[in-house]
Amino acid sequence: MRPGIPGASDRIRVVSVVGRFLEHSRVFWFRNGGAEEVYLGSADLMPRNLDHRVEVLFPVLDPALVRQVRDGVLETYLRDNTRARLMRADGSYERLTPGPGEPRIDSQAALIAARSTRVAPPDPATAATHRPGLVASSG
Repeated sequence: MRPGIPGASDRIRVVSVVGRFLEHSRVFWFRNGGAEEVYLGSADLMPRNLDHRVEVLFPVLDPALVRQVRDGVLETYLRDNTRARLMRADGSYERLTPGPGEPRIDSQAALIAARSTRVAPPDPATAATHRPGLVASSG
């Protein structure tokens, strides 16, 4: 589906960020009747990726993880004005640039910087907790 088609997809925004990360985030965020849904995927949902390969798209169900993906990752990508391209209704892309007086935002550089200042993640062997659908393995 292409964004910006009146009556069909006028409330949909597609942003592509091409940069340093080959395996970049595929985040799908919906507000179906006000109900927020976030999905993560292994590939862009295009015929070349779906017809001859196995790809995964799964919902993020934990509210804390939804907030982290939405506010920490997706929001950073949506603010990008250095590497981002916005898809038009005709399928072409428009490269985004900073407006007058706006700072340059490179989402991937920002995510690397944010990650480098965080405390090391807990050891999975000692921090695993049981949640439905989550399996921890030590082997």
